[in-house]
Amino acid sequence: MHQQQFYIDGQWVEPSSSARREVINPATEAPAGVIAMGAAADVDRAVAAAKAAFPAFSATTREERLDLIARIGVAYKKRFDDMAKAITAEMGAPFKMLASGAQVASGLGHFRAVAAALKEMEFERLQGTTLIVKEAAGVCALITPWNWPANQMACKIAPALAAGCTMVLKPSELAPLSAVVLAEILDDAGVPPGVFNLVQGDGEGVGAPLTAHPDVDMVSFTGSTRAGKLVMKTAADTVKKVALELGGKSANILLDDADFPRAVKQGVLTLMLNSGQNCNAPSRMLVPESRLDEVEAIAAATLGKLVVGDPQGETTTLGPVANGAQFARVQQMIESGIAEGAKLVAGGPGRPDGIARGYFVRPTIFSCVTPAMTIAREEIFGPVLSIIAYQDEDDAVRIANDTPYGLSGYVSSSDLARARRVARRLRTGNVHLNGAPVDTTAPFGGYKQSGLGREWGAWGIEEYLETKAIIGHGAD
Repeated sequence: MHQQQFYIDGQWVEPSSSARREVINPATEAPAGVIAMGAAADVDRAVAAAKAAFPAFSATTREERLDLIARIGVAYKKRFDDMAKAITAEMGAPFKMLASGAQVASGLGHFRAVAAALKEMEFERLQGTTLIVKEAAGVCALITPWNWPANQMACKIAPALAAGCTMVLKPSELAPLSAVVLAEILDDAGVPPGVFNLVQGDGEGVGAPLTAHPDVDMVSFTGSTRAGKLVMKTAADTVKKVALELGGKSANILLDDADFPRAVKQGVLTLMLNSGQNCNAPSRMLVPESRLDEVEAIAAATLGKLVVGDPQGETTTLGPVANGAQFARVQQMIESGIAEGAKLVAGGPGRPDGIARGYFVRPTIFSCVTPAMTIAREEIFGPVLSIIAYQDEDDAVRIANDTPYGLSGYVSSSDLARARRVARRLRTGNVHLNGAPVDTTAPFGGYKQSGLGREWGAWGIEEYLETKAIIGHGAD
């Protein structure tokens, strides 16, 4: 109903132009919907609404914002299936295993984690006679990607609301349907007019004018490192605060004392989740050279149990990659691995057998990959694993850190103390030991070209706050 409208100042409104774009279902390559494409005029209208709403909303109490987030949680749970259907249609996540489970649940998880952090957060403290105050940053531009739509929208919207900010969301034009559902959820929950605004569009038509807008105080962007650099450059003229969560090329170090059957299987399945379209995917598996044959056999056997196919299928574990451009890139990267001499253990170019249509990729494993190969250097963002041999622990750490990225890392060892020591040596924003899952209460973000700032939980709220010192406040 609202696909071709924008949500501005508490109302569904008509866009400023007649430009439209089809949303393609990656499993069928057929249209799943049509959205309006925004322009600078729509951005101006949304930013003006957010600016007008800021004084009142930023003055709300902690208790009022906690009540709002609680109402959002209730409204969100009522729309679980609608959100899952939208995500499956727009980016191909298997409905039963992923879209209605991890994808949608992750969004609700962020609202809950932020609410818990907000209850404990200290916004004021006296330091001598100076009062240190943390207050809302202002109007925020939120720009989200197509790979985990509900997760990425929620982990920006929830902390921005908790901090007292107002916002304009620009979701990916490739996966915009879930944003419509989320806007309806926020409206049903009673988010005040102007506090949350939604404008659909691409980077050129909406992203750039939103990032450059003089009345936007902060930009929070998740996407590729290439696009993140453009966001920084565009935001620089108005010297606004910028938070970036960008690409990754995470190493998964299996130390020589690891439980290899368990660690290899877990590493393969973690990478293949969401068809490999995860910024923190363990795409480089580092193993002792003497165990290479064993690792290849376990990895290939694990891959053989995956079911690639219709996202609506009851047994499907892997859907398509999310769009045609990503399909082409993954195919190119697989071809480069073959051309540069990597050993193809499983998978390869083209679609899986029996599938003639849709952006389905054959889950692929390469071994004997050297750190200089393209598939070891560049983020593939698809179901492609590179197995790299190392000589000793120091060599493993050196290879792991030899990357322009630093988002995540993984270490497996039967000696937890040893795994901890190796984790401290990795130049990454987070490290998973022995298969530990993500923690939505912990900070998420990266070193180097993986971004700036942190999201999730209390650290997510901190990103949307400014710090003020009121000197002499406590003087007699």
